[in-house]
Amino acid sequence: MDPYLIIQLILISIGATSAMTWFSYFVSKKFQKLYKEPVLLSTVFSELHYNLSTGSKRKLGWMLHYLIGFLFVVGYHVVWVKDILSVSLLSALILGIISGVIGIISWVFIFKITRYQTPIDFKGYYIQLFFAHIIFALVATLLYFITMLLVIVTKAYIT
Repeated sequence: MDPYLIIQLILISIGATSAMTWFSYFVSKKFQKLYKEPVLLSTVFSELHYNLSTGSKRKLGWMLHYLIGFLFVVGYHVVWVKDILSVSLLSALILGIISGVIGIISWVFIFKITRYQTPIDFKGYYIQLFFAHIIFALVATLLYFITMLLVIVTKAYIT
């Protein structure tokens, strides 16, 4: 795989994951609920009784959150390169809906296998998670489109 493409996908995933995370933190604060994915991931490590410091669990939660975002962006890239969907607003919405459903199913599974004990408004969390993934997909699509334009323009003037 082209190293420039990897860097492009990393940057896109950082931007999209950050936008999604900002939304989750905003909704958490607005409704005074725990909807923060990195915080929930770090708490999951506590539920699994890993012998890690609180700081390590927190860092691991953030790293895992951004790694998952990168994997989603790689999946989007494959969908676009294989012409399964075009890079468009409609594809962003479709990918956001699919990602939201995958995210909800994944969290239901995570909460069940860890027997998550911390009180959380599951219904509210899943609703905000669905919309957070739509924001993720919209930002990822926009950044992908912009970076592809930059690549095309750069190649046109360099070659």
